Amino acid sequence: MKTKLITLGIVMTLAFAIYANAEDAKSTQPAPKLGSAEFERMKSLVGTWTAKVDMGQGPVDMTAHYRLLAAGSVLEERVFEGTPNEMITMFYDKGGKLAATHYCVFGNRPQMLLKSSDAKSIEFSFDKICGINVKKESHMHAMKFTFEDSDNVTTTCQALVDGKEMPACPAKLKRVKE
Repeated sequence: MKTKLITLGIVMTLAFAIYANAEDAKSTQPAPKLGSAEFERMKSLVGTWTAKVDMGQGPVDMTAHYRLLAAGSVLEERVFEGTPNEMITMFYDKGGKLAATHYCVFGNRPQMLLKSSDAKSIEFSFDKICGINVKKESHMHAMKFTFEDSDNVTTTCQALVDGKEMPACPAKLKRVKE
């Protein structure tokens, strides 16, 4: 009987210690950091969106998934998930200004910085610091988000292929209601 009471005491002490550590871990998690006004607007995209997009070979269905990572300091955009054309763009603040890194089907990762924004749109332009040779490497060079309302957004991407500007690629995204 004495052994059972000692064992029960040890188990209760360990259970309390584990519970206390779990509560401590919750309270030490970093609070979400407020970003630039443009980044905070981009956060409204969290969720799933669908569109038709024509990248030069006729319209195709596209699904875009947006999710927040790293305590809300990074927004991930994932398109054409599970296909050879899958691409990811990460949006974040860099020096207090909205920036993006695009992991491209061209096999590179152009970076873009906020070019302009207004009440309805956010526009990015190429950041030459990423090291891509714009005359020789095909890459996404610019993009724009136009916020029609909370459930409709138009994204427009501009690529350079072999140093030549390609026609803009707009996609009218519609939020998928869950």
